[in-house]
Amino acid sequence: MLVDFNALPDESRVWIYQASRSFTETELQEVEQSLGQFIDAWTAHGSDLKAGFEIRYRRFIILALDQSLTSASGCSIDASVHFIQGLEKKYGLQLLDKMNVSYKQGDFIAYKPLADFKKMASQKAVSKNTVVFNNLVANKLEYLENWEVPASESWHARFM
Repeated sequence: MLVDFNALPDESRVWIYQASRSFTETELQEVEQSLGQFIDAWTAHGSDLKAGFEIRYRRFIILALDQSLTSASGCSIDASVHFIQGLEKKYGLQLLDKMNVSYKQGDFIAYKPLADFKKMASQKAVSKNTVVFNNLVANKLEYLENWEVPASESWHARFM
């Protein structure tokens, strides 16, 4: 059951998928429509899942699930991963590769392989003040408070 992302409780589980490039305006509209349809039909053991989404910076898909009524099951999580894989294939981009880092360079969102980010940190091309996206946050409250943070406040700090 699709609900407004902002109406979901802070304890809602989140999954963040960072795209290897920004979505075009047309792609963004199609992805939003597809996400809505997917969530409307998303179930766990026959029970509707109360979920919502938002897309940030034309590049991050944030899927949130209120587990107070029905928790995600292995099958429902698999269904969401298959859905995301379908988006990857349709739009020719990466969404599931966790070995990449996104960070801000002014108003621009940069996307680099982790090895390149480590090298940049050692060369001081990025610093502890560089705003990074911590896609490891587990729930909506963590997402709202700790997703977009200086590298010093994220797992990225180990490279600084």
